[in-house]
Amino acid sequence: MYNREELCKKITELYPEIGECGIDIDVEFDADKNVWIVDLVKDSRELKHHLEIPDADDCMEGNKCTSLGLEIAQLRKNIEGQQF
Repeated sequence: MYNREELCKKITELYPEIGECGIDIDVEFDADKNVWIVDLVKDSRELKHHLEIPDADDCMEGNKCTSLGLEIAQLRKNIEGQQF
């Protein structure tokens, strides 16, 4: 099993653009929902993503977290003013 720091570090390894664009990231486990909550914040914009256990396991194995990757891309578009 892995902890929040390990998962957060792995996410930033898989998605180095998070650090490049200055997005703050936090990871917490929600025991009631049995999911990891990935909280991305940049300026006044915030995005909370529910990362299911199998997806988090994939991340930890070095695979892309597909659903999280899509959310990160959307947040970057929002920050850059490219909302569609």
